[in-house]
Amino acid sequence: MTRIPQRTIKKEVSFENKALFSGQKVKLTLRSAPADTGVIFIRTDLPGKPQVAAVAGNITSHYRRTGVQKNGAAVETIEHLLAAVNGLGIDNLFIDINASEMPGTDGSSQPFVELLNEAGLTEQDVVQDVLALPKAVSFSQGESSLVALPPEKGVEGLTIDYTLKYDAPLIGTQYLTVHITPESFVKELASSRTFCLKSEVDHFLKKGLGKGASYDNTLVVDEDKVIKNKLRFKDEFVRHKILDLVGDLALVGRRFSARIIAVKTGHEHNVKFVEELSKVLTEAQPGSATKTWLDVREIQNILPHRYPFLLIDKIIEMEGYNRIVGIKNVTVNEPFFMGHFPGQPIMPGVLQLEAMVQLGAVLLLRRSGATKKLGVLLSLDKVKFRKSVVPGDQLRIEAETIKSKTRTAEIQARALVDGELASEASIKFILVDKE
Repeated sequence: MTRIPQRTIKKEVSFENKALFSGQKVKLTLRSAPADTGVIFIRTDLPGKPQVAAVAGNITSHYRRTGVQKNGAAVETIEHLLAAVNGLGIDNLFIDINASEMPGTDGSSQPFVELLNEAGLTEQDVVQDVLALPKAVSFSQGESSLVALPPEKGVEGLTIDYTLKYDAPLIGTQYLTVHITPESFVKELASSRTFCLKSEVDHFLKKGLGKGASYDNTLVVDEDKVIKNKLRFKDEFVRHKILDLVGDLALVGRRFSARIIAVKTGHEHNVKFVEELSKVLTEAQPGSATKTWLDVREIQNILPHRYPFLLIDKIIEMEGYNRIVGIKNVTVNEPFFMGHFPGQPIMPGVLQLEAMVQLGAVLLLRRSGATKKLGVLLSLDKVKFRKSVVPGDQLRIEAETIKSKTRTAEIQARALVDGELASEASIKFILVDKE
C-alpha cells in the first residue's frame, strides 16, 4: 500500500452537447471538490439539486451504458467522462448536469480530457491509501469474463489485459495490454471511439435509442469497413473497450493496484465486477471494521454538546458530504437510565432521535465548513421506533443528505442495533450563527 495526494481541478469548466442515446441537449459543469469528497453528480434540473455519488452502491443497469442513481435522481452514459477522470487520476469532483444523460462527444474521452486539462489539475493537502488488491476477484457470464489479480511486486495502479472477439472481419480478435497512467491513458486510449455493427443500428432505433448518434460520433462497422469514417488506430475497437472498463472501474470509488484480465465484456459485466471489487477492497482497508474518521474530541470541535448530552462517540464512515455513520455505545452508566424505567432500563426514544440530529448536524456543518454556525433542528417527520435499545447495545446511526440548500438541509437518518432497525426519522435543519 502506498500513499499519494488526492487531486481535483483548479477552476470551473463547462461542456454542452447532445446526449448519445436520448438526443437531448445537455450541459454539464465540472467544479473542484474538497478532499475526501469523491466524484459527485448533481442534478441541477431537479428540485433540491439531488446528488449522486459515483460509487458501486449507486450503480444502475442500462442497455450498453453505465449509470448511477440515488433517491430518484439518475445519471447515465457516464463511462467516458469517468474514464477521463480515472485515467487522469482525479479523485474529487463535482459534476453539475441538467439532464439524466451525459452530453455526448465524438464517441471518445478525448473532449473530456481536454476539458479537464483546461480546468487544470491540482494536488490537495490530504493523502489517500492506494491499496494493492489482496486476492483474486473474478466474474464470468457466458463467453465474457473478468479477473482481477494482485499486482506484481513494485507495480502500482492498474494494468489491463483485454481480448476482444467479433464476427465482423474488420474487428476479428484484438488483444492489448495497457498499464494505466495519465500519460498512457491520453496516448493510448482517450481518443478511441465507441462502435457498433451495422446490423445493430435498427435494433437501437427500435428501442428508441441512439437519437444523438451519428457516423461522426459512433464507428459503424459493416463487414470489412467503417461507414463514413476512418479509424484512429488499427485496433481502435479493443482500445475503446479498455477505455470503457477504465470508466466503469472508477465506480470502485478509490484508487487501487491490480492486474485485470478481461475477455469480451460490456458495461453490464463490468459493473457487476466492480461491485465485487468494491466489497473486497473495502474489507482490505486497514482497520476497516473499526476505523475512526472523527473521535469524540474532534466531534466536540464541531458540535456544542457536552456530557451528558453528547450522544455520538465517534464517526466511522463518511461518504463525501452526503453520508455519515456514527456510533453511540449505550452503557448501563448512562444518566438517563437512573430515572427511565430503572427496573428495566430502556433508552428513551427522544434521545435516539437526538443522537440522529447530532449526527446530521455533524454532516451538515462539515459540508458547509461552517465553524461559526450551528445546525439547529427545524422539524422531524416520519418518525418510527422499531426496537428497544438497552444497556450493552451499540447504536449504529446512519444519516444521508436528501436535500441541501445554503441555510437548510433535509437528512434521512436511522439507528440500528446488530443490523436491526431501532428507529428512523426524516430531519430538517437550519443553519444559524453562533452567538
